[in-house]
Amino acid sequence: MIRPMLILAGCAVLCGCGLAETGAAAAASGASAAEQAKQAKETEKQYEAKLEDAQQAAAEAREAAEKASE
Repeated sequence: MIRPMLILAGCAVLCGCGLAETGAAAAASGASAAEQAKQAKETEKQYEAKLEDAQQAAAEAREAAEKASE
């Protein structure tokens, strides 16, 4: 019975001094950073796919030029 009361009192003290708000802000910042990292990975994959497509197109153009010069 005393333990839940102490936990509740501790939470009330932390909320009063702003430490809980700091923790919530840090958690939100961490979630935002995780979302940015996810978006960066997706962007990286998109650019890699575009690069591969461009390399393939260049190889095909090179092959066509070689065949035309024969």
